[in-house]
Amino acid sequence: MGLLPARPRLLALGEPSYGENVPLDLRNELFRQLVERDGYQTIAIESDCLMGLIVDDYVTSGTGTLDEVMERGFSHGFGASAANRELVSWMRAYNHGRPASHRLRFAGFDGPLEITAAASPRQALTALHAYLIARVDAGLLPCTAETLDRLLGADDRWTDPAAMMDPSRSVGRTPEAEQLRLLADDLVTLFDTQTPHLVAVSSRDDWDRARLYGRTATGLLGYHRWLADPSPARMRWLLALRASMMAANLLAIAERGPALVHAHNAHLARDPSTMRMGDLPLEWWSAGAIVSARLGEDYAFLATALGTIRHRGVHAPPADTIEGLLYALGEDRYVVDARRLAAVLGDATPAPRESAWFGYSPLDPARLASNDGIVFVKDIPAGQAWWPVS
Repeated sequence: MGLLPARPRLLALGEPSYGENVPLDLRNELFRQLVERDGYQTIAIESDCLMGLIVDDYVTSGTGTLDEVMERGFSHGFGASAANRELVSWMRAYNHGRPASHRLRFAGFDGPLEITAAASPRQALTALHAYLIARVDAGLLPCTAETLDRLLGADDRWTDPAAMMDPSRSVGRTPEAEQLRLLADDLVTLFDTQTPHLVAVSSRDDWDRARLYGRTATGLLGYHRWLADPSPARMRWLLALRASMMAANLLAIAERGPALVHAHNAHLARDPSTMRMGDLPLEWWSAGAIVSARLGEDYAFLATALGTIRHRGVHAPPADTIEGLLYALGEDRYVVDARRLAAVLGDATPAPRESAWFGYSPLDPARLASNDGIVFVKDIPAGQAWWPVS
């Protein structure tokens, strides 16, 4: 906190790789300190926003069992992490017996998007429709639940993994999908126009969830629309839409108080994200960049860097890289003032580090000063992985 001008509403902690519990243990330790010392009450992680509701129900009210929550409450395989399990268990124990206003909250802020497929919009659309029909004049609704069900059809049409590589396999631009996009827009507009009434007759949690269903439904339908697009802009649109969905969820989370956010560095940095698919270079604004532009000093980002992950083939960093400079200092962990380090280095820009393992993303020395800080962990020991080591 000493690096920041004030307590941010969103304190974002990045990680440079997936599959290791040590960075997640560090995140858990930081969250406990933020709760106890700085009044933070929410943690948001890079996981399906709708699945995250299952985790939130468990930690706030004990709904379900821990095993069920770890199986059904996380996307991307994150439920297999021992550190994530420890986090959920600690939050439930912390909340037990506390009044609702003092309980910790959990949120996923990613869209319902896996690497190989996007979810059907059914859950989000039907939940929003059910919320509205229970609270507003049915004559105002643009459609019935039966109409939504007919237009949605079978969910496996939406989740076909072949659509990721073959736009012709996507249903995102069929007449039914186009009609669903219009209906989703109308449902969200109805929700917005009825806000004074809905706030009066709903709990804040129910209203917040309905907003989440609305932005998830429209986001998913837009994502599916671009899955079906054959143009060269397709992948840039898909990447940008995912970032936009993440950012919208983070901005909503920020409204209810200070939160710790945890995801890959690339999702949380203020700089444009880049990747290459074959010969095609791709660039888009990350969720962190979008949120930072909206929140200003209420958003802070700490990038995490690692020295070694020897069991993944990532050995001691070269001395002329940022990681190499920090590795030579000797201690196991640091929090580094990134802008001060950039000023000290001046024109002596460190060399970029090359990783022997595709799963580790080194720091970009050219973007050092855009971080509020760097969390450096010297060594990741073997035996702490929750993704298989190959």
